[in-house]
Amino acid sequence: MKKKLLFGLKIITGFIIMIIFIVLVGYLWPTSLLDTPKYYNETLITSVNVVDVETGDILTDRNILINKNTIVKIDSFPINTSREHLVIDGSGKFLIPGLWDMHTHSNQQSELLHHPLYIANGVTGVRDMSGQLNERDSYWVGSKERLQWNKDLENNNRVTPRYVLQSSYQMDGEKAIPNGALNFFKLQNPEQVDSLLKFYKNEKVDFIKIYAQLPKDTYLELAKKAPTYGLHIAGHKPMFLSLKEAINAGQRSFEHGRIFMYECFSEADSLKSSKNWKQYFKKSKEKILTQFDSLKAKQLMQLMAEKKAYWTPTLQTLKFEAFAHKTAFTDNRNLKYVTKVRKQLWWGFDTEYNKKRNLETKGISVSEQFFEASKKQVKMARDLGVPIMAGTDVTDSYVFAGFSLHDELLELTKSGLSNLEALQAATIIPAKYSNALNDFGTIAIGKKADLVLLDSNPLENIKNTKKIHGVMLNGLYYDSTKIEKLKKFTESSASSLHINIKTLANLFNSPLIRVQFAD
Repeated sequence: MKKKLLFGLKIITGFIIMIIFIVLVGYLWPTSLLDTPKYYNETLITSVNVVDVETGDILTDRNILINKNTIVKIDSFPINTSREHLVIDGSGKFLIPGLWDMHTHSNQQSELLHHPLYIANGVTGVRDMSGQLNERDSYWVGSKERLQWNKDLENNNRVTPRYVLQSSYQMDGEKAIPNGALNFFKLQNPEQVDSLLKFYKNEKVDFIKIYAQLPKDTYLELAKKAPTYGLHIAGHKPMFLSLKEAINAGQRSFEHGRIFMYECFSEADSLKSSKNWKQYFKKSKEKILTQFDSLKAKQLMQLMAEKKAYWTPTLQTLKFEAFAHKTAFTDNRNLKYVTKVRKQLWWGFDTEYNKKRNLETKGISVSEQFFEASKKQVKMARDLGVPIMAGTDVTDSYVFAGFSLHDELLELTKSGLSNLEALQAATIIPAKYSNALNDFGTIAIGKKADLVLLDSNPLENIKNTKKIHGVMLNGLYYDSTKIEKLKKFTESSASSLHINIKTLANLFNSPLIRVQFAD
């Protein structure tokens, strides 16, 4: 009996050792990265139709000369080039500026799981809305990583989109900060604001990311002092003050589709003063829909336009909540680009929660009504002069790097924006917001060669932004073969054991993630 027991223990011990060995090997296994395309001093795009995203005009049959990473000539006549150059035949094709996704979240595995898909989908620029505190995080990236990626992009030795503007970690009050972090990150009182701003200024951050539970007095002090440090504030509207107050305080961009919902119903003040605003919001959803005050919403939109505050609706997040119970939505072919760890541990729980909630409702769910109402408000805001920016909220549930930006553009047109206005939301408007219009946002002499070559005209059908023939990023050209290689690389990475193990380890080792899940 003892011999059998000892033998059994040996088997179990051996099995455990084998599992530990596999996990360690998977975690320590070196990660391969993609090579960039061949560099040319000069690139000539011939006979292409150039889309003017400012006016909606099409400049037909143009030749474009690119020197290194800059557009130096646009002409309807033939252009002479040096011997060592790349020629791209643009006959019958349409050229647009590189697309920007103005609401993303990058992590330590983004080089493998996100960057290739952004470029493959013509997304040459992203605004990352995540960050770090005073220590490197195992999951989220901060300004140091993003600025290094940008430097490598300029040197043409890394496959990465351009990271436009650098974010702090999300400022959400005391509960959002893990133990061991510097005390001023908690922003418990206005006296801590200067220390926070000095820290992030030194980290070469451009804006402070605002979240929902930041105290009102601290928020107002932050909004007042940020410009004196050369910074601005962007993100959520804190729940404990009005949208009007936030706009007047100078917040430069507001994120997500619910910002007017929170403000324009009879119990909006009660929502702001509630000790448990999340529960109050859940039980008030139907009232928010039925009591929506469009006159008040229009007044707030007019104020946003007057103060030059931008709105990034991220309709993809509301779309997920609306259709999480429908297999036509959840059976997405792009799931192959997502790690099993994320699908099971993050998206799986999120999907089941929203599915259950939607199925409890007879007829059209409240979530679907929220989605449709938000789309109407996008059109309303755009008509009143609010600058709309396209953003997706990668890495939220069922938001796919690169692919979802095209879905967002489609939803913007379904909201009532024209195809041109949708294109502007991902090109010229983000460039203006980022004070980068001298280099990006349109196709013009002197601007950076971040370009997308399409097989069909996106002004006729916004779905044509998906018909990508090639992508140029910082003057390097990704043709159709290289684009497929980018997709295959991420598909392989997402399914590999060692990337899933690393993702799992990064999640569990991150104090920032633990705090976020606890909340």
